Amino acid sequence: MHIGGLKASHRLLNLLNAGTHPRVLDIGAGVGGLMRQAAQQGFTLVGLDITHAFNRLNQGLSRQLGLEHQLHAITGDAMALPFPDSSFDAVLFQHSFLNMPDTAKVLAECRRVLRPGGVVVMHEVVSGPNAASLRYPVPWASDPQHSCLMPAAMLLEKMRKAGLQLEHVEDWSADALAWRQRQREKETLSTQHDGQSKPAPALSPQLIFGQRFMEMGKNLVKNLADEAIQVVEIKASC
Repeated sequence: MHIGGLKASHRLLNLLNAGTHPRVLDIGAGVGGLMRQAAQQGFTLVGLDITHAFNRLNQGLSRQLGLEHQLHAITGDAMALPFPDSSFDAVLFQHSFLNMPDTAKVLAECRRVLRPGGVVVMHEVVSGPNAASLRYPVPWASDPQHSCLMPAAMLLEKMRKAGLQLEHVEDWSADALAWRQRQREKETLSTQHDGQSKPAPALSPQLIFGQRFMEMGKNLVKNLADEAIQVVEIKASC
């Protein structure tokens, strides 16, 4: 479900340490792939998503792996987190902050639920220098009205204003484009030597988005190549 796949999630989790940041809140957890990957590295996670159907699927998949006691999925709004102050060591965003209409309120809530010394880590899509050329639909929005993208510089400034100290910022756009191009090739029907076509891989975001993901995937490649969007990796501390 995320640009960069397992490698990107692994890189994001490597910004944390299960010994010093064991209790993690994953905001916009979706179907929980990042959560289950983090569990293998010793983290205990709560996943929050506003889409209840995603949370039900998340919990069901975690039960299949025997992780239901280590991973918990909650339906809720990132602008009003249902947790007490200082209750987490870290907050994660992976391709979810771009769905938040009031980012200042979300960051204030993150700051509230983090303990002193806690961290926010992000692997996020931001608008690029050629944002005006952005093609829709994309996985997070079917049209401009529903897209909450902002330039990286604006995101970093909002984090500073929320009382977060930036520790790590990296542009991951080139790797993201290369990965999405490879995935696009897998998702597109290919032809065998005997002239028969073979179907795209069964495990694909198309399971979530339906047939419209074919157009979304094509647009993602175009948007990254045209620098209409960029992908950044960020770590900030309280």
